[in-house]
Amino acid sequence: CHSARLIIELDGSQHYEEKGLLKDKIRTERIEQRNLTILRIPNNEVNKNFEGVCQYIDIAVKESLRQSAADTSL
Repeated sequence: CHSARLIIELDGSQHYEEKGLLKDKIRTERIEQRNLTILRIPNNEVNKNFEGVCQYIDIAVKESLRQSAADTSL
């Protein structure tokens, strides 16, 4: 979500193996250096709790937009 400066990533099982964790750590650091936030959501969570995942994303986007608006009004 560009306007919220938010990246949403759905992660498969390879992201929880040693090599995947290291790659994600490096990528997250690079993303955060650009003043972006990344949300990592496991694929199985999407399958088990789609509505909850959607609510989580909705809340995160709204909060990020509120924070961006507050930052620009200073």
